[in-house]
Amino acid sequence: MSLVHDPFRGALLRLLITLFTLLISSSLWAENRFQTGEPEVWLVTYGPGEIYWQRFGHNAIWIRDEELGLDHVFNFGFFDFEQDSFLRRFLQGRMLYFSAARPAREEFAEYINENRSIRAQRLDLSALQKLQLIENLLEEVKPANRDYRYDYYVNNCSTRVRDAIDGAMGGMLASQYQPVAAQQTWRDQTRRLTFEDFWLYLGLEIGLGSPVDHEISRWEEMFVPAELASAIESVSYTGDGLARPLVLEDVVLFESSQEPPPASPPSRWLTYLLGSLGLVAAAWLLCRLLSPRFYRVFSACWLVLSGTVGLGLLYLWLGTDHWAARFNVNLLVFFPVFMLLPFLKGRERFSLLLISGFSAAALVMVLLPPFQYSLDVLAAFLPLNLAAAAGLFRSRISSVKQPGVPASVDR
Repeated sequence: MSLVHDPFRGALLRLLITLFTLLISSSLWAENRFQTGEPEVWLVTYGPGEIYWQRFGHNAIWIRDEELGLDHVFNFGFFDFEQDSFLRRFLQGRMLYFSAARPAREEFAEYINENRSIRAQRLDLSALQKLQLIENLLEEVKPANRDYRYDYYVNNCSTRVRDAIDGAMGGMLASQYQPVAAQQTWRDQTRRLTFEDFWLYLGLEIGLGSPVDHEISRWEEMFVPAELASAIESVSYTGDGLARPLVLEDVVLFESSQEPPPASPPSRWLTYLLGSLGLVAAAWLLCRLLSPRFYRVFSACWLVLSGTVGLGLLYLWLGTDHWAARFNVNLLVFFPVFMLLPFLKGRERFSLLLISGFSAAALVMVLLPPFQYSLDVLAAFLPLNLAAAAGLFRSRISSVKQPGVPASVDR
């Protein structure tokens, strides 16, 4: 339920958020504030939000240090639409993100206002480890150091948090989780977290290539903030001769009313197939009702669009740093040459054979897992490709039936 269009309820929500934030902060301070005289280190994990770039969740490191006057959240997930050449950097896979530290109450209030859950895990680090982590974080947020080259899978807000904690622990997290195979691939995680957003899901399925289908380690899977939180809670390590859990406390500071994402990617290919067949049936019916010449019109529109998408996929593969978009089997579905076929008069049979051949090749690739998961894309677009090829061929037959008579009067 949105409160954006109701000023009174919006003001009431902001008041409740402020009171709630003060309540949870006061509760934590009363219970834990510097009982040992040492800094506190918390891993904070935020749940998914409603905006497309919030679908994967977020995380940060919360430092509370009385001596340094810190009650701040160190966050690696900032970007600026106003940065120089933002669009060009985005398209080329060279986006700059930056890190920053914000007062905890300010940070938490923002995420509560977005109805995103907040989970905090206090880490049992030694005094030396805490000191090293705090020094590194303070260095990271300096203006000269704060920018970094963002990569969604291997250098994002969550991997930076993971690496910071791992560095303070002398590489213990990496040594424990790099040899462990993940239960899901990069694509699996991407699919399950974007499942509720139709266009984002479909766009990523089209644009992501085979590199995201390879098996990964549990360490690599921590590009998802919730996976890092899950891994941290099961870590035990030996310090001072004793084995103890890394997480001292695990608390939910705010619970969102949003439904959590599914644990694994649900199947959607049948929905796409039925939708595609429905579009084909509607186009066929329109051509029957209007004129056979529309077979060619509709076919040409789709094939030009399909070929244009293919040019975009080629650009992502060959002309950018988006490594996750390389070796993309979907080029068999969106082949750039398709955009030329409607203009090859008298070559409709060739067009039909070419598109059918590429469709068959794409289906064969689907049967060769784990090269690339493309079932959703094939279900959504192969019927359209084949129908477009058949439409070109049908328009040729209609024009041949009555030589010299325009196809528009051929019933």
